[in-house]
Amino acid sequence: MKNIGILTSGGDAPGMNACIRAVVRSAIYNNMRVFGVEQGYNGLLNGKIKEMTLSSVADIIHRGGTVLRTARCDEFATEEGLEKALNVLNVFDLDGLVILGGDGSFKGAKCLSDRGISTVCIPCTIDNDMGYTDYTIGFFTAVETVVDSISKIRDTSTSHGRANIVEVMGRNCGDIALYSGVAGGAESIIIPEVEVDIDNVCKRLIQGKNRGKLHSIIVLAEGVGNAYEVAKNIEEKTGTETRVTVLGHIQRGGTPSTFDRVMASKMGNKAVDLLLQGKTERAIGIRKNEIVDFDLDEALSTERVFNNEMYEMAKVLSI
Repeated sequence: MKNIGILTSGGDAPGMNACIRAVVRSAIYNNMRVFGVEQGYNGLLNGKIKEMTLSSVADIIHRGGTVLRTARCDEFATEEGLEKALNVLNVFDLDGLVILGGDGSFKGAKCLSDRGISTVCIPCTIDNDMGYTDYTIGFFTAVETVVDSISKIRDTSTSHGRANIVEVMGRNCGDIALYSGVAGGAESIIIPEVEVDIDNVCKRLIQGKNRGKLHSIIVLAEGVGNAYEVAKNIEEKTGTETRVTVLGHIQRGGTPSTFDRVMASKMGNKAVDLLLQGKTERAIGIRKNEIVDFDLDEALSTERVFNNEMYEMAKVLSI
């Protein structure tokens, strides 16, 4: 294993740069050459590849986003696109590839490994929706961003005596909403995994007002549905002015948390170790605070288990 490539694919996540840094420096330490693929699989198809050095990853561990940039690539899903990617890998004489991204990026890695390319995948997505690993890189930073926003929203909601629905990202996974709702002291958490009971949400809001509470924070995961319709329903049932704040892509930006930086560094180092051992089709994850690796097929097929115990706790603490 002399030459390896690294690419970031799909949505960006805070901590990707820390992971890139770890891969590059671990590889160079082991006398390997590292080539960065710009703009994900799209850049791979078009040969947007450059050699990376120690200097090219200096001063990036604290930066959000990805210095390699990322992009969607429908062409890669075709047989012609896959052949094009294999030809580019051959031209650059790359022995292995480290892929940073979510489940879609992992599926792309599976296509390459089926054609003889050594691949190692690292979970980088704020959604935390990959079942084989406890956490994904970027998740906790996104949660911190949401909690900080909730604190600011609470200030203005209190001043006006309003309820506020904070819509967060996560696709069909409610983890960002659940963790930020608990940490931010939300009165209600609305997530795709549990059927919403609007009457119960309204009951909590009214009970809070009756004991003198001047605000109400409701965290809603984007996969549930239209936040504005939910707000209208709550306002009609309770008579409380209810505003909606959609945080959007602010959750993907910002300085990665200490936890994400450390986890990303460990996973990047682990990826290089696996390639040096001649292993392929591996997905790196974290289980019980230990960095581990799984067969890629196993990682892709493992269903995510919702933390129902934490959800029930949130209901108890928000009375």
